[in-house]
This record gives sequence, C-alpha cells and structure tokens, in this order.
Amino acid sequence: MTKATGKQPYFAGKPNPLMMRTGLNAIGAHSESSAMIGDRMDTDVLAGLEAGMKTFLVLTGLTGRADVDRYPFRPSEVVNSIADLVELV
Repeated sequence: MTKATGKQPYFAGKPNPLMMRTGLNAIGAHSESSAMIGDRMDTDVLAGLEAGMKTFLVLTGLTGRADVDRYPFRPSEVVNSIADLVELV
C-alpha cells in the first residue's frame, strides 16, 4: 500500500492503544478499572500496557513463561489459564 499511495498506513488494531481506548469508551469503562487478558506479549499485553490497563498473560496460547524475559515490558501477572482469573471478575 505504501508504494501505491506514497503514504505510510495507520494501523488501528492491536497493539495500537486507540483500539483499546475506543472499546473502553464504548462501554463506559476506564483503564484504571479494566484489564487486558491475552496470550501474546507482542499484541495483547503491549496493547493493554499502552492503554494504561492492568495486563494478564495467559499461558494457553503462543507465549510461554520463558518467552516473557525476551520482551522489554512485563505483564502485571502471568497465569496458566483464564480459569485462574474467574474469581477476579
């Protein structure tokens, strides 16, 4: 697309915080009282952090516990499964 238009695209999906803030606004929530739960450090956790939310990395997907150290940022908490978070809701 850049070659055809001569312009850089603007991505609004994860990890762009615009997506998260738009969703929060749509449901009348605030980042301080919301959390991002995901299985990827490079999209889910990063999106939550950039939107100012608490983040939970679940180990049921692409990112394993040992992979976390390869990133310059950290989730608020790492859990084995989303089932570990049910009591927080």
